Amino acid sequence: MDDTHAIGLDLGGTKILAGVVTRDGEVVRRHERPTPTGSQEELLDGVAAAIEALRRDDGVAAIGLGIPGTIDQPRGRVWVATNIPLADVDLRDRMEARFGLPVGLENDANAAAIGEWRVGAARGATDIVMLTLGTGVGGGVIAGDAPFRGAGGAGVELGHTVVIAHGPPCWGACTGHGHLEAVASGQAATVAARKAFGPEADAHSLVGLANAGDATAREILAGIGDLLGIAMGSFANIFNPELIVVGGGFGVAAWDHLMPAAEASLRVEAFPPARDAVRVVRAELGTDAGLIGAGFVAFEALDRR
Repeated sequence: MDDTHAIGLDLGGTKILAGVVTRDGEVVRRHERPTPTGSQEELLDGVAAAIEALRRDDGVAAIGLGIPGTIDQPRGRVWVATNIPLADVDLRDRMEARFGLPVGLENDANAAAIGEWRVGAARGATDIVMLTLGTGVGGGVIAGDAPFRGAGGAGVELGHTVVIAHGPPCWGACTGHGHLEAVASGQAATVAARKAFGPEADAHSLVGLANAGDATAREILAGIGDLLGIAMGSFANIFNPELIVVGGGFGVAAWDHLMPAAEASLRVEAFPPARDAVRVVRAELGTDAGLIGAGFVAFEALDRR
């Protein structure tokens, strides 16, 4: 067996997206299936089935998993995942025993950041912050030309940065208030849309209305962009990145309506020289970012061996 291909898997709340990835970041084969959420064992069987569907490809030498939750990197465990039944499980050891291949774990937003850094919008940069604005808000950081994961590997939860003290409650198991995720995610946009346009509205329809010129929809998205920019100003001050990459379904769809206000707030909140040097760019890899990044995490695990 050679080491030219790895399986990257992006585990989402509704679907599992997996692919065979080369060391150049090319996805040569894909597999997608619904995420089973009835129990943890059912979920793990679904992940294993997605891997099995790709395992027969020649040259697959490692597996990388992007998980929507916090990771204990030294022990290869998932502390807790978001919106799926996965918690306190030794996922790396279980998958290595099942498939006999090196396995790498990564938070899904960190994996997306790795993908964009290696072969996407941030290729060639050494220091970036990535924000994925989807149903929630994920974040990833590349610092000094390497992924930043924190002491135990559970960093970086940028979506849980406080932007409004004692603000609206966060979602799911999070007990915090005023987090970026609570005010600048697709879910936050849906809440604001329903207040303005009724119970059938959501983030998608809000963006559609803004695209059609609706002043209220544009005002709502500009307000979300303002709070996003406040957070980005803090990230610029903390990490001094070359680039802030914004992706995720909501982030890309609402880009034209979010970014003018976000850029303005960023330039107010960030301190020189970061204020003047940092650039905000749109992610390039789309829904493949997480699985490509997970592929690179797989190669990292393989090369450590």
